[in-house]
Amino acid sequence: MVDTKENILQTALRLFARDGYEAASVSDIAGELGMTKGALYKHYKNKRDIFDSIVERIYQIDVERAKKYEVPEETFVKSPSAYRNTAVNKIKVFIEAQFHFWTEDEFASNFRKMLTLEQYRNPEIMELYQRCLVSGPVSYMEDLFREMIEQGIWNKSNPKQLALEFYAPFYLLLSISDTTSDKKEAAKLLSAHIEWFIEKNAAPQKPKV
Repeated sequence: MVDTKENILQTALRLFARDGYEAASVSDIAGELGMTKGALYKHYKNKRDIFDSIVERIYQIDVERAKKYEVPEETFVKSPSAYRNTAVNKIKVFIEAQFHFWTEDEFASNFRKMLTLEQYRNPEIMELYQRCLVSGPVSYMEDLFREMIEQGIWNKSNPKQLALEFYAPFYLLLSISDTTSDKKEAAKLLSAHIEWFIEKNAAPQKPKV
């Protein structure tokens, strides 16, 4: 059974995803839940407190998923060694899992929709949108590819260009998945892209003697 605080969080995010963060009020959230604003304030100080809790939840999930799939949790600056020990197959599995997460998990999907809807009205949310869905992932992949090139796992190339080439279809397919009920087809296209990308860019490995 979902407790009241969690129910408020989930309901607020659904409204933020539907109407936008700025448009949805505490009164709207309380009304959707059939409670008074006073009852809601026993769990959250204000709308901003709810928003901050949503963002914190997403970051927490992101760290947990990175640990689960054994890919770097931190930025390259904070944890360079993690980027030097990431296998190609782990990147593939992680990116496929991330796609399912952003498209099929209700919390993540609503968070993404909220950012997309609100990014042009709120500079802070624009920055968050970039960090979570655009420039952040591109920088992450750029750092991974740079280290893989240095280790001879990847063919020599421009790591930023590789990151853009790798991530652009992921970003495009997120949008495509929003327009269809058949999300499996978008996931298949992503898997095919990743396999093609690896085949194209992975350096031939010398046979072990």
